[in-house]
Amino acid sequence: MELKRVVVTGLGAVTPIGNDAPTTWKNAINGVSGAGPITHFDASQFKTQFACEVKNFEPDKYFDRKKGRTLDLYAQYAMAAANEAILDSGIENDPNVNKDRIGVIIAAGIGGLHTFEEEAGNYAVNQDRGPRYNPFFIPKMIADIASGHVSMEYGFHGPNFGTVSACASSNNAIIDAFNLIRLGKADAIVTGGAEAAVFPAGVGGFNAMHALSTRNDSPETASRPFSASRDGFVIGEGSVVLVLEELEHALARGAKIYAEVAGGGMSADAYHITATHPEGLGAILSMRNAIEDAGMKPEDIDYINAHGTSTPVGDRSEVKAVKEVFGDHAYDLNISSTKSMTGHLLGATGALEALFSVKAVQEDIVPPTINHDPNDLDEEIDYKLNFTFDKAQHRPVRAALSNSFGFGGHNATVIVKKYEK
Repeated sequence: MELKRVVVTGLGAVTPIGNDAPTTWKNAINGVSGAGPITHFDASQFKTQFACEVKNFEPDKYFDRKKGRTLDLYAQYAMAAANEAILDSGIENDPNVNKDRIGVIIAAGIGGLHTFEEEAGNYAVNQDRGPRYNPFFIPKMIADIASGHVSMEYGFHGPNFGTVSACASSNNAIIDAFNLIRLGKADAIVTGGAEAAVFPAGVGGFNAMHALSTRNDSPETASRPFSASRDGFVIGEGSVVLVLEELEHALARGAKIYAEVAGGGMSADAYHITATHPEGLGAILSMRNAIEDAGMKPEDIDYINAHGTSTPVGDRSEVKAVKEVFGDHAYDLNISSTKSMTGHLLGATGALEALFSVKAVQEDIVPPTINHDPNDLDEEIDYKLNFTFDKAQHRPVRAALSNSFGFGGHNATVIVKKYEK
C-alpha cells in the first residue's frame, strides 16, 4: 500500500507569548519570555508564585457566554486555536470538502482541572446539603471534550478523540492524525493540544513533587534549559492547533502549504513514574523510530526542538540521547528549548513546539534558548553543541525534529520537513 503524503495547511495558537500563531512565532523569534506572577488565583502561599499564563484572552471573540459556561478554560483555549487554524487553512467553507472525512484529535494531559477543583470545593462547602454537582461537571472536565466541541462547531464527522500521555499528549495526537491521513482514513484532521492547569491543584501538585522552579524573584528568567542553575520547569497554559491534510486534497483546493509531516516515533522509558531514563534510552528509541519512519538519516535533520524542560535530570538525559542518535552530526545541528520562553504547556506543549518546528522549516530560522548565562555551565552537558542560546539563528532548515517526553515514560517525536512538489 502506498502511503499518502501529509502536509500542514493551517496554524492556530493561544499561548503565553501570543493569542494567535503569527504573534506567538514573532515573539519566539525575538526571545520574549511569557513568565510572570500568577493572576488566576492568589499564589502567595505557594512555593511557586509565577507561571507562563495566557494574557488578555477574550473568549467572547470565539463563542457566546452561554457556550462559554459549558467549557472549561482548557477547552476555551482549544476552541480559539482551532478557529484560527481552520480559518487559516480555508477548509471549512470549501464546497468541495467532504466533512465526513475531516477529523479532530486534540490532546490534553490533564483536561478540565479547574472544573474538577471547583466542583470539589463546592462539595466540601455544601456537604450538609447532600451531594450537589453542576450538570456540566463531567462534560467540562473530561480530557477528550475539546475535540468533541470542535467537531460539533464545524460539522466535522471524521475520526474524533483525544490523546492522553502527559507531556507527550499532543505529539501523540499529531502522530495519530498523520497516520490516519496517510493510511487514507481521512482527508484532513484538526489536531494539537490544550491545557489550563495554572490553578491551585496544578501548581500545588507539581510543587509537592519538587518539579517546578521556585525562582520567584525572577520569573522571566526561571526557565533556563541546559544551564547549571536550572531548578525545575515553569508551568504554562494555552492551546495550539494544526490542520494536517492529505497532499493531493490540499493541492486540489489550492491550499497554502507550510511544511510536510515526514514521520513520527514513539517509545516508553519503562523506568520511572516521573523521571526520564538517565541515559535517555526511551528518547533514543523515539528519535530513531521517527527518523526511520520518515525514511531519513540523522544527517537529514537540521534542527531539534528539544523537550528541554529546565529540570536537572531531564535536560542531561536528552542531551545524551541526541549525541547517541546523531553522532558527529549532533555538532552541526541547531538545538533549542522554546520552553525557556513559553514555559511547559504540559499536554499542549508538543503542538506548540510542532508549530515552532513548522515555522523554522518554512522560514529557515531557529528560535532561541533564552536565559542562559555563559558562566552557568553544567559539567555534564556538552556545550560544543549549538543550543541556539540567546538569539534566533538564520540557517537552512530542511527538516526539524521535535521531542516530547511525559510522566509515565511516554516519549513521542515528530519530524517535519520542507514541502517539495
